[in-house]
Amino acid sequence: RDVTMAAPALVSVLRARAVRAPIMSRCTRAVRCARAFSGAVDGGSGGGVDERGWRVLSGIQPTGVPHLGNYLGALVNWVALQDAAVAAGRGPDSVLLSIVDLHAMTVPHDAESLREQGLGMAAALIACGVDPAKVTLFRQSAVREHAELAWVLGCLTPMGWLSRMTQFKDKSKGKQATAPLGLFSYPVLQSADILVYKATSVPVGEDQRQHLELARDIAATFNSRYGAPCFPIPEAQFVSGRQTRVMSLRTGTTKMSKSDPSPASRIDLDDSAEAIEKKIMRAVTDSEAGITFDPTGRPGVANLLSIAGALSGEDPADLAARMADAQASDLKRHVVGVVEGRVGPIRARINELLDDKAYLVAELEKGEERARGVAAATMREVRDLVGLVNH
Repeated sequence: RDVTMAAPALVSVLRARAVRAPIMSRCTRAVRCARAFSGAVDGGSGGGVDERGWRVLSGIQPTGVPHLGNYLGALVNWVALQDAAVAAGRGPDSVLLSIVDLHAMTVPHDAESLREQGLGMAAALIACGVDPAKVTLFRQSAVREHAELAWVLGCLTPMGWLSRMTQFKDKSKGKQATAPLGLFSYPVLQSADILVYKATSVPVGEDQRQHLELARDIAATFNSRYGAPCFPIPEAQFVSGRQTRVMSLRTGTTKMSKSDPSPASRIDLDDSAEAIEKKIMRAVTDSEAGITFDPTGRPGVANLLSIAGALSGEDPADLAARMADAQASDLKRHVVGVVEGRVGPIRARINELLDDKAYLVAELEKGEERARGVAAATMREVRDLVGLVNH
């Protein structure tokens, strides 16, 4: 079906579904994704589309099983994008989801662990609803064109642009003399990840906005330098819901993160029911009586309310009003039930998939073949433009 017809129709259908089941999950997120489709085709803010059509690229590092923050902040949006693409009649190469193992090499790593973590991430993504038959799910290192294009783009990216990247400054603070080149040039590889597929839309969080702006600058510079509209200028796609930024259970004020040395700070999607209960019951709150939704004054309580709200569809303020006279322990028990209700089936599916690694490898290889086909076509064009051997 023509995307110009399918996207508006999808908005109507999903809006009707949302009325029947008003939850902040795949349904309402997919409405936003469908609007992005429609806006792209109509030349609106969701766009960046051209004659090549709409294509989205997103990636995640294989740094262990995703946590609840990854799930609510990114993965549910990926599934919504997938569903919107299917409803709009788009093929699996319109949504490319990459397990970016090359990016994971900027820190010391064990080779076998890196390979296993790639499979573990694939299992987690599929368990969360990503369907390899509907999208292109692949490991970055299986597509050599990423690295080749990164070199080409690096040769026209000023070091001054890279030196302004705040993530490099943060991660190399106090150790710039020993920081690896890969950490400094990381955003160039990230740009290559996007541009090698001529992606028009990139789902990003606030922490990646600067890197996407760099990718846009690099694309425009390449097009200008070589006098050809080789790359579309990718647009940021912000698909936010009621809760996209989950905070640490230990602080309530810092983002839930794998880099936190304390496992108690996060809910991993393969955590047992017992582990989930233990972590939430020990989550930071405060000594104030009753339950109120006050992210500034009561960040720990607000974080628990927001987590429950994001998973159940209930507005955190409404939940707080309903539990106004409850104790923090009552709220925590409620959150335990809501979290386990969502994470439990995901955990079971992850374990099931990890018991069949041959299936995971086979599905990844199918995606990698599709990804290579798109990337190879781009690189043939790039090599011709820049004067490299093209056979």
